Parts: sequence; structure tokens; C-alpha cells
Amino acid sequence: MNFVGSIYKMSFKHKIFFTVLLCSFIGSVIFVFNNHSLYERPLARVVKTTIEDVTKVNDINGNEDKLYTQHIIAELRNGEDKGKEIHLTNEYSQSKAYDHQFQIGNELFIKIDEHMEDSAELTGTILDVKRDKYLLLAGWVFIFVLLIVGKKQGLFSFISLAFNAVILSYALDIYIHTSNQSLLWICGISAILFTVISLLLANGLNDKTYAAIIATLLGTFISLLITYLVLLVTGEKGLRYEEMQFITRPYRMVFMAGLFLGSLGAVMDVAITMSSSIFGLYEKNNDISVKALITSGMEIGKDIMGTMTNILFFVYVSGSIPTLVLYFKNAAPFGYTLSLTLSLELARALAGGIGIVLTIPIGLYTTLFFMNRKRARQ
Repeated sequence: MNFVGSIYKMSFKHKIFFTVLLCSFIGSVIFVFNNHSLYERPLARVVKTTIEDVTKVNDINGNEDKLYTQHIIAELRNGEDKGKEIHLTNEYSQSKAYDHQFQIGNELFIKIDEHMEDSAELTGTILDVKRDKYLLLAGWVFIFVLLIVGKKQGLFSFISLAFNAVILSYALDIYIHTSNQSLLWICGISAILFTVISLLLANGLNDKTYAAIIATLLGTFISLLITYLVLLVTGEKGLRYEEMQFITRPYRMVFMAGLFLGSLGAVMDVAITMSSSIFGLYEKNNDISVKALITSGMEIGKDIMGTMTNILFFVYVSGSIPTLVLYFKNAAPFGYTLSLTLSLELARALAGGIGIVLTIPIGLYTTLFFMNRKRARQ
């Protein structure tokens, strides 16, 4: 009853918005569950699976695994043979490092074997898995949670995220197709656009946003400069670029660009936190002194400094856990494994940490400048 009542209390614009949102959700779900004919590659839906063989294997380090041979009967969902059954063979391991165990209902991209007799059953090879419906559902969950918690601000946050994704995609496309362009310059321009779009959409046109934008850009660019000087002085000793050996582009430049964008998010978070906190204190008490604001701002900065640097550390290091487990399981030396797999991640975390620490005083004094300007206008 309360739900129905809340719907009646909604404004006409809100009703239109939620109607469009609901129609978009239903329409997109129907589309991804029925878009098989749009794919050029053959698609098949698994209707039956059986395990034909199980083999135990052991390596020289005593690691045990099992290899399975799975026979799959699937129904073709597109192409000339739509509706026919096709027989597939899938080999996977218990560890499932580079393979998959398929279940009934999974949809697979396949390659149909050629040169078969007309009376023979269709056979083929599994190429990939169709995952668009799972990605779509996860994306809609994210959107709904963002709107429920953030409401209008959540909507603007999603819009800024979409804009940033398009900008990043376009920036990388420019770099890939124009090898004479510096990736660092491309990412620098992109970072400015990311910062301006994200903060303006999330917080609007006001002094608080302007202070956060300036603090974010100053903190990010200064931390990048310091990191570059440190790498230049130390000769990049201790950094292992092996994971970048296949990119066929200057790996140092790619590393610096990734480091640049990686620290931007954390620095932006610190900048807007400092700006919002200082302006919040001022709005509650217009007569508060600058000294009190500086003291409060530094206390706030100290509180968020530890958590943000820890977040950066865990975000970067967590991506290397599978590689660490792989090396340790194969009896790789401890020091060699850490230096090979974590050197770049720790460098990124340290560079981001420098940006966070620098942004606290930068954000504080930048916000005080805009706050004093606002106080002078009143």
C-alpha cells in the first residue's frame, strides 16, 4: 500500500523516468536472450552433458590435478542448421585455469566441422562462451543499486562513468592507430576530461567542485612528476616489465600512463572529500576561523589517508594473487616471485599513495581559497 502511495506521489517527470528505465531493462533483457541471429559465428545451447573420461595427473612439484573429457550435445541457435543437434567435446581440468566445465543452458560459440557426410551427425569445436546476458544483468544490478542509494547523484555518477568509458576507449583507439602520438599526453588530456566530467556531473557547478577539480589535477600531475623523477634517478632498478613484453609498444610509457590513470581515482576521492568537508564546516558556521578549518581539514586528511593508501595497495596487489599462487605452487623462489609479480603493482600503489598524501594539503588550501573568495562576496 505504501509502495502504491509513493508511486502516486511521484512527479510526472519521475514517473516518465522510471517508466523509461523499466522499459529499457525489459527490452534489453529480451534482446540479449533472443539476439542469436545477429551473430555471424554459429551459436549452440547445451542440452546434455556427460563425462566420458577422468585422468589424474601429477607434476614434478607434487601438484595434483584431474583432467576431464566432457561430451556435449547442443542445439544450434542460428545459421542454416538452426534447430539441429551438434556433438562437441570439451576437455577441462579440475583447477580450471584455462578451461571451463559447461552446464546445461550454457550458450557457446562454435566452429562446425566441414567435409562431413550428409548422413553423419554434426560435430564441431568450442571457440568461446556467450556471456552478454550475464554482463547485462550485472550491469543492471549496478545501475539499480546506484539509483536506489544515490538517487539523482547516482544517475549523474552513472552518466559520468559512461562518458569516461567512451573517452578512454577513444583515447586508446587514437594511440593504437597513431603510433606517433605519446600515450602519456593522450592519458593526460583524458585525465583532465575524466576529472572535469566526473566532478561536475556528481557535484554540480559550484566552488566546492572547482576546488576539487584543481586539487585533483594538481595532486595527480605532481605525483606523476615525482614518480618520473624517482624512476629517472634510480634507473628503474627493481622494476620487472616482463608482463608487458608482448604489447609491442614502449613499455615504460605504457606503465607510466597506467600509473597516471590508476592514481587518478583515489586522488579524486581525496580531493572531493576534503572540499566537501571544509565547505560543510563553513556552511554550518560561517564565522569559523581559517585556523580552525585548517586544523579540522588536516585531521580529516589524516583519517582518510591511511584507508585510501590501503585501498590502493589491496586493489593493485589483489590482481597478482593468481600469479603468486601459480609461481609458489611450482616451487619458484620467494624473493624472485615477489620481485617478478609485485614490482610494478607496488610501484603503482606507492605512486598513488604519494598522490593521496599530496592531495590532502593541496585540497585543503585550494578549498580555503575558494571558501575565502565566497566569504568575501557575501
